[in-house]
Amino acid sequence: MNPYIILQNVLIAGVDTSGHTVTWVMTHLIKNPRVMKKAQAEVREVIKNKDDITEEDIERLEYLKMVIKETLRINPLVPLLIPREASKYIKIGGYDIPKKTWIYVNIWAVQRNPNVWKDPEVFIPERFMHSEIDYKGVDFELLPFGSGRRMCPGMGLGMALVHLTLINLLYRFDWKLPEGMNIEDVDLEESYGLVCPKKVPLQLIPVLTQWT
Repeated sequence: MNPYIILQNVLIAGVDTSGHTVTWVMTHLIKNPRVMKKAQAEVREVIKNKDDITEEDIERLEYLKMVIKETLRINPLVPLLIPREASKYIKIGGYDIPKKTWIYVNIWAVQRNPNVWKDPEVFIPERFMHSEIDYKGVDFELLPFGSGRRMCPGMGLGMALVHLTLINLLYRFDWKLPEGMNIEDVDLEESYGLVCPKKVPLQLIPVLTQWT
């Protein structure tokens, strides 16, 4: 396959899904003022008056990373991972899986499983505070990018975009809902398909902070 086509696919997929992920993060933040306040305070303390954000800055933003993890858990952009094909006969959970069977992994269900996560429907970034669980394909409780040889090749690019975009949005602006709109009015319904962006577009009003 043409390497330029592969690179183009990685760029397009990474940019599109990153935009939807940022939207979901901002949705959960505006619906949870406590979390918004805490995330903004951390970003503004770490970044301060810097114009250039470095990888070291991103690593210091522990709470923001927890917010992003919780968003990926509760709203994975790709709810069904790319299907696998069984290379041989196997038995899973008492079920016989013939060779050549296509297997779909429903990570949306896994990441909201009450047997795995406490209060799975509630947005709680602090659940990752003393947890080693990450989204990089090693921990099967959290697999928004898949795992193994066929995990998403654009994960690094996509997450860099998500972090940098959110840092700028939270550092440079305060956010409020349009006049007459309450937190309860912010919709969390997903638009189902290959990817799951918000069904109802998010509407927020940016307020430029005093130091920008």
